[in-house]
Amino acid sequence: MADEFDVPESHPRYESLLTRHRIEAGVKKGITSTQGLIAEGRGEAFDYLLGERTTESADEAERVAAASLLLADRPVLSVNGNVAALVPGEIVELAEATGADIEVNLFNRTEERMEAIADHLCEHGASEVKGLRADGRIPGLDHERAKVDADGIESADVVVVPLEDGDRAEALDSMGKTEIVIDLNPLSRSAQVAAVPIVDNILRAVPNITAHARELADEPASTLETIVSEFDPDAALAAAEEAIRHGDLQ
Repeated sequence: MADEFDVPESHPRYESLLTRHRIEAGVKKGITSTQGLIAEGRGEAFDYLLGERTTESADEAERVAAASLLLADRPVLSVNGNVAALVPGEIVELAEATGADIEVNLFNRTEERMEAIADHLCEHGASEVKGLRADGRIPGLDHERAKVDADGIESADVVVVPLEDGDRAEALDSMGKTEIVIDLNPLSRSAQVAAVPIVDNILRAVPNITAHARELADEPASTLETIVSEFDPDAALAAAEEAIRHGDLQ
């Protein structure tokens, strides 16, 4: 996907404009649904209230996410159309840094979109993308997001679910998965059920998790376990709410 975005990084709304551009390009390429434009607008509103910055509590959650992925036996990064449009290369880098699999999972699922997203991720360096086989299922869901790979999300112990819809987040929680959710709305069902809720823009969050994973890569398991055990998701959500209520707008 050619990136002809030429707004200078010094622009005060650079990240917001970049996000809009990538989503629009994703729709044109067929990897992002038109409904994804609405979802992006909702998230952008919360990011504006956060001051379009990574808060201290979000950075802490991103470090915990990195530790959780490094400790996992079968970590999986779930990718939908918006994620593929916004951070394809960054998702591949996170997978490489943590040993996680990448799996496409869509609400508006068609074989064409599934293959287009998988190809798009491979163009950005992915060696394997799961999700097309769909020989597993998430119990309790009656729509297309229930379809997963048996050796992917179905058997994962830790799942990163960025830009998630709440019913699948709740279903994954019921399966006993450790969920790392990236969601700019701290009041969403997805964030509320997450073991590690990250209230941050995915453009910032995914690279930050990767950076933390690289910093923690040589740490013993005991150190990683301490990082995870000391994290309080409720406190992280409360801090995000506080930032939204009283943060400085750009």
